[in-house]
Amino acid sequence: MVEWITSPGLVPYPDALAFMEARVEAIHEGRADECVWLLEHPPLYTSGTSSKPQDLTDPDRFPVYDARRGGQYTYHGPGQRVAYVMLNLNKREKDVRRFVQRLEGWIIAALADFNVAGVVRDGRVGVWVTRPDKEPAPDGSPRDDKIAAIGVKIRRWITFHGISINVEPDLSHFDGIVPCGIRAHGVTSLVDLGLPVAMSDLDVALRATFLEAFGDQTVVD
Repeated sequence: MVEWITSPGLVPYPDALAFMEARVEAIHEGRADECVWLLEHPPLYTSGTSSKPQDLTDPDRFPVYDARRGGQYTYHGPGQRVAYVMLNLNKREKDVRRFVQRLEGWIIAALADFNVAGVVRDGRVGVWVTRPDKEPAPDGSPRDDKIAAIGVKIRRWITFHGISINVEPDLSHFDGIVPCGIRAHGVTSLVDLGLPVAMSDLDVALRATFLEAFGDQTVVD
């Protein structure tokens, strides 16, 4: 069983960390089901274990939190759907790379419900949208904009943290960081792409595509 929780309003980041820590422990001890938690945060930046100080270009703009997850700097804020994924890989595939690939596939499948072609790129974490309407990147390649970020942590084969998908955040808020350390490409959102998608619409798509991404992962004892 996977419990789905959707929180109204804006969840403070320290509260989210505390919830995930407690839930991961409870899952490990067999006291709670796996969980997908859908929420939004107030404007903030988080740093991952690979963050570089120079990529925090405006440290006084919003609160900065040590997320204790993999990855680099990320922005969270209103209009962005965060999905924290707490799954027990002891009863699934004990394969970190494959888990991240499943998260990528989940995002891509959900975006496809809105006719958005999400892609992954070698050497770049997250899910991207190619923008032929924009100037090419400095190396001449097509410009990609990031629409979804991925950052995970795994403790005793229980996953936490997860993904964030831009629905309608204030994209100028990303200016205070170099998102995920990548300077050559920008960020976008579903609304920025001209799609009048509500948060509830994305939630429906995420739930509908979850089994496609993870349903065949369960190991039967």
